Amino acid sequence: MSHTPDPHDDDGLDHVPAPKPVHYAEQALLGALLLDPARLADTEPLIAHHFDSRIHAALFTAIRTLPSPDPADHAKDTAWLNAVLDHARPHARGLSASYLHALIQFCPQPKHAAAYARMIRADNARRILRGHAERLASTATDPGLPNPVAATLGLADDIGRVLDSLAEQFAPHPGSFPRTALPPDVPRQAGKEDLDEERLLLATATAYPAEVQQMRWLTEADFLLPLHAALWQSITALVHRGDMVDPVTVLGEAQHRGLLTDSLTPKDLMALVSTPAGSPEYWGERILQRALLARTRAVADRITAYTDDTANTPHQLITGSRRALAELNSLRTRWNRATTPAPSPATRPSARPTPAPRAGPPNRLALTSARAHR
Repeated sequence: MSHTPDPHDDDGLDHVPAPKPVHYAEQALLGALLLDPARLADTEPLIAHHFDSRIHAALFTAIRTLPSPDPADHAKDTAWLNAVLDHARPHARGLSASYLHALIQFCPQPKHAAAYARMIRADNARRILRGHAERLASTATDPGLPNPVAATLGLADDIGRVLDSLAEQFAPHPGSFPRTALPPDVPRQAGKEDLDEERLLLATATAYPAEVQQMRWLTEADFLLPLHAALWQSITALVHRGDMVDPVTVLGEAQHRGLLTDSLTPKDLMALVSTPAGSPEYWGERILQRALLARTRAVADRITAYTDDTANTPHQLITGSRRALAELNSLRTRWNRATTPAPSPATRPSARPTPAPRAGPPNRLALTSARAHR
């Protein structure tokens, strides 16, 4: 029985412990083109960048660059194959003539070149999308960025454009939503400084309730600590009802909501909301920023999971990734509302008194004082 050579075992080239399907698609396509160069027309819009193997990309570049041989001459001699080898060798160290001949023998059906090309393009789409998702996750968790929200939302927009481009290349089909088992969201880490900022928001909101009326962009889901989220609901409920707000009335609202326990006494709660520093908007933006970055990381992890599932077709990757990105829309909208400059007094529709300006972040001494009184 004849044996079909396996080119990835030839001349030490492309040794892969467990070759992916695209490895064989690349081999089959190159074999088809080396045997019948006229099949190159069937591969559009494939380019060398779509190949996973550097050696295969170099061979494909050589095939596209050199003029196609006369079919009759190509059937009689190896002149064109030698020219392809000479053109590719500077970019593919170790490439040999025997590897090219093994590729030709490996190809099942040269007339299926178009199908092999589609497999290569599909795998490239998967790699591109995964690379973008990895950059998004890395950026969302980088503590050294001066403007992390702008950076992450910019990368999310880049992914959206990539998906639009891929959607033009791959036709949709029924049942296009991926069935990938998604990883659970990474638990948000509640550091001491993060919790301090939530406490300072509660205290400043109690001290300056008029400003809370404009902070509908912040929700209880943005908080790290459930107790703080519940207290924020208590304060905003008082504000939106038009009730008076101070530590005692907040205590009363918290009591009605069942927040008082043996570990949270009335004295503790009043102390918590009685040490303002800075402004509610500043602390609210800090909390919302953390929530947005955490959601961005979860979106990136979801897209990565889709790309890691090789059962997903390109259109399933597109559909699932678009739905994941849509989860950022609400947070993005709320962030834009929070950071959009307020209208100037001359353009405000009402003559509501403007609170005296306060600094954004309090200085370290103010923070220390606030913590000491808790």
